[in-house]
Amino acid sequence: MPDLHIGDIGEDVITFLTDNLGPFFDGIKEALNFLLRMVYNVLGGLPPVAMIIVLAVIALLVTRQVVLTLVLTAGLLLIESMDLWYETMQTTTSVLVATLVALVIGIPLGIWSAFSPPLRTALRPVLDLMQTLPVFVYLLPTILFFGVGDAPGLVATIVFALPPAVRLTQLGINQVDPETVEAATAFGAGRWEILREVQLPLAKDSIMTGVNQVIMLALSMVVVAGLVGGSGLGGVVVNAVQGLQIGASIEGGLAVVVIAIYLDRVSAALGGQRGLVPSWWPKLGRGRGAHATTPEPELTPA
Repeated sequence: MPDLHIGDIGEDVITFLTDNLGPFFDGIKEALNFLLRMVYNVLGGLPPVAMIIVLAVIALLVTRQVVLTLVLTAGLLLIESMDLWYETMQTTTSVLVATLVALVIGIPLGIWSAFSPPLRTALRPVLDLMQTLPVFVYLLPTILFFGVGDAPGLVATIVFALPPAVRLTQLGINQVDPETVEAATAFGAGRWEILREVQLPLAKDSIMTGVNQVIMLALSMVVVAGLVGGSGLGGVVVNAVQGLQIGASIEGGLAVVVIAIYLDRVSAALGGQRGLVPSWWPKLGRGRGAHATTPEPELTPA
């Protein structure tokens, strides 16, 4: 077989992009750094104990499980006792920003591919490549494009975590019962109304599973961010491994486990309910009194 020099071709492409699209990559880097600073100012702006109380209240409202909330709160207090709180907030900031960008890109792509078989066929090998290509292969190009710091690790995290958002959104929409869509069409609903009022609500469980998977995959990349100069728990773990500091590596790994459990349980609970409002909260527009409303008449197809 002849040598096709694939590596040389790829290197030439990366060199061309670096030389000609430098301002474009600088703009992306500045945008990502702005998002990181903005989110971190929220998470790191409060004292640790106050932020732990806020996170505990959020966990209680979302999961509605007192025991689980107490366990999560104990884990967060453990992070503070190990003096890793601000590093944990830096890591959480990177995970939230990477998740946000991945969902902003992935969910619309999943909706589009659900209605476009050619796009779905074209995306399949790309998503397979993104999920199977070793992260260190595209980590070097991100360093060349964005330099050393938080940006290259964040971009690598977004690329690694994006596929579940696309796949599970597309899968959830395609699994909606066609008869339900036909019934909505019979009532005179348009294409966008069917998508907004029928298909997306029925695909919510699958989409939220994709959100949960994106968060977990993003969190699994924290060490990679530390390898390229990223801040947070990734830097703590990398420095501990390089210096053979067993105790520091155990503490950094334990902090990652605690925040992973917190994000997993909260995001999973969000997929099983309509919002943060508890089930016992009074629903407006129902019951008797001044705020009572008359039921709308049932619609029948023409």
